[in-house]
Amino acid sequence: MPYDLLLRGGRVVDPASGLDAPRDIAIAGDRIAAIETDIPAERADHVIDASGCLVTPGLVDLHSHVYWGGTSLGVDADRLAAKSGTTTFVDAGSAGAGNFLGFRRHVMERSKVRILAYVNISFAGIFGFARTVMVGECGDLRLCDPRETVACVREHGEVIVGVKVRAGKHASGSSGIAPVDLALEAADRVGLPVMAHIDEPPPGRSEVLPRLRRGDVLTHCFRPFPNAPVFASGAVRPDMRLARERGVIFDIGHGMGSFDFEVARAMLKEGLTPDVISSDLHLYCVDGPAFDILVCMSKLMALGMPLAEVLRAATARPAEVIARPDLGRLTVGGPADVAVLKLHSGRFPFVDSVGTKLEAEQRLVSQGIVAGGVWWPNESAGDLTDIERYTPNRPHSHVEVAARHFGCSHD
Repeated sequence: MPYDLLLRGGRVVDPASGLDAPRDIAIAGDRIAAIETDIPAERADHVIDASGCLVTPGLVDLHSHVYWGGTSLGVDADRLAAKSGTTTFVDAGSAGAGNFLGFRRHVMERSKVRILAYVNISFAGIFGFARTVMVGECGDLRLCDPRETVACVREHGEVIVGVKVRAGKHASGSSGIAPVDLALEAADRVGLPVMAHIDEPPPGRSEVLPRLRRGDVLTHCFRPFPNAPVFASGAVRPDMRLARERGVIFDIGHGMGSFDFEVARAMLKEGLTPDVISSDLHLYCVDGPAFDILVCMSKLMALGMPLAEVLRAATARPAEVIARPDLGRLTVGGPADVAVLKLHSGRFPFVDSVGTKLEAEQRLVSQGIVAGGVWWPNESAGDLTDIERYTPNRPHSHVEVAARHFGCSHD
């Protein structure tokens, strides 16, 4: 047989190439071998019926926390990949220079799906994250040595895509804006972008945004008050417009507390759509309100963002942001990373990070993924009730305390 696997009868949507049409995709080894209108089933060893489904590039989750077992907030990427349609997880600073080797050796190299990472400017990474223990990793500037970060990038450059910094009252404490400046200096030295988190001021958005360069990422771009990107009136703050014009990347980074429906509506109304949709998936939001990147994408669709733009923001765009143009697209000869998604109609109760509810008429659900040429079915594809079981935390619960301490974002 010329092909190992054949995805047949699906609607192929590849935002990178503009393809949106019925196509079959044949796979040989870990590469896409053909994308054609009608590939005979007998030419493949294994055939997947994708009729009624969207066949897209494997999703690229730009903001996740998958240092499973090495940090208290990490989740297991392999367990979540098929359910979330994700073939590339980008860890957003779980590890710093002091523990990055462990992350690479014990998690990245053993994972069946691709894991890349932003290295944290803090030597220890995100080390103090639990329901009863919350210690911002940038609160002690002795941990933020750009020389260590640069050395780590030079040692692990194949898997590091940038430098992560978390700034705010909870993440950097009395260190203020200094961790951001140190992260930018380290990133400049190695020619990489920065991903910057902001939680509650100080420092405020107005201090962080002007420092970010073209290609740097502002994550939690639709976060709630305080440090929200819009005024109480709903008008977009001028510094957000200037940042967009300068080429700063806007990333959702939903997480536990960083996505507000009302803020999102205001931003979308003014044409400031997110460049990237990411989950900020970690232990305290994997069961709600973020769940996974597909739920986050479905929320943006419910707010009026077109399907094609939503798919681009979770495939081609994040791949561009991390300078991996081979990912997030479907090309003959390219990596056999594919997601098979179904767009379900019904009534779906979504909840944002502040407990506001939104009933949607559509929801994206993964049927399975092809990762490295291997088909992984989503065993829970028929369960559409997971979001209904989520109840927003009441004030002063342990998880809400965690949300507050981590800047309503837990990134």
